Amino acid sequence: MIAKTPKPPYYAVIFSSIKTEDDLDYGIMSDKMVALAQHQEGFLGLESARNDIGITVSYWESLEAIKNWKINIKHTEAREKGRSTWYKKFKVRICKVERDYEFEK
Repeated sequence: MIAKTPKPPYYAVIFSSIKTEDDLDYGIMSDKMVALAQHQEGFLGLESARNDIGITVSYWESLEAIKNWKINIKHTEAREKGRSTWYKKFKVRICKVERDYEFEK
């Protein structure tokens, strides 16, 4: 699903990852984090895809909202589990969306 976002500007957090073989409970935690983020102030939406590389883009109203998500205790616990168990490698990029456009049939 493509996230419905407001008129720019807003922010995108791009999380690219490669998982380890040990992904027990990964899907459960991922679903919990999506549900938690949806209730976080400033959250605008999310898009995610996984094949060999996982890419999740979350959209936020402000840098402050992104910071508050990063320090959320349950999100912090999930990040620690990701580092110790689920991810071989990941990279986070934070971008300001200044323009967007779309097409739909």
